[in-house]
Amino acid sequence: MVSRCNENLVLLVLLSVALLLSAIEPYDRLTWWLETFPVFIGLPILLLSYRRFPLTAIAYRLLFIHALILIVGAHYTYARVPIGFWLQDWLELSRNHYDRLGHLAQGFVPAILAREILIRRSPLQAGKWLFFIVVCICLAISAFYELIEWWVAIAAQQGAIEFLGTQGDVWDTQSDMFMALIGATAAQLLLARRHSRQLSSLG
Repeated sequence: MVSRCNENLVLLVLLSVALLLSAIEPYDRLTWWLETFPVFIGLPILLLSYRRFPLTAIAYRLLFIHALILIVGAHYTYARVPIGFWLQDWLELSRNHYDRLGHLAQGFVPAILAREILIRRSPLQAGKWLFFIVVCICLAISAFYELIEWWVAIAAQQGAIEFLGTQGDVWDTQSDMFMALIGATAAQLLLARRHSRQLSSLG
């Protein structure tokens, strides 16, 4: 338990440093606030619930990775993240696909979090129904995020271009939700057994 607390403290410190560095002269300040908003909402919830409802190590690690993806995207804007340009040149892609990584994580990480909450706080157990419901939850989260992007675009008009990051792709919304679907499915196929073992260790 002590080592887990130490690891979580390290993750918290690293995340705080990354957030501070990201806030230094971002490409677009409005986009930075919009993209980091989930971190500012999620982090206090995790801190307040840590004693009463501690998560598994794998859940905290994945949430940390997801937060880093958001923070990096917020600093550069998703369409301008350097690693995305590197992949674009290396694979001869038509656009910067860093945002696809973000939406893949948007399905992958919430899948483990939703799975954990359902197993611990509902009658559902590991099996086909849990798998299906977790995927549905992740798709609902993805769809709601796309609605948020739409609402922001209406409110901010031209100011929302960097936040949307469609890069001229008319199928960007559908592609984003499809990536979330792949992420939610892959997370359960790849990590379900390991996650279940960690859940058992929590008692």
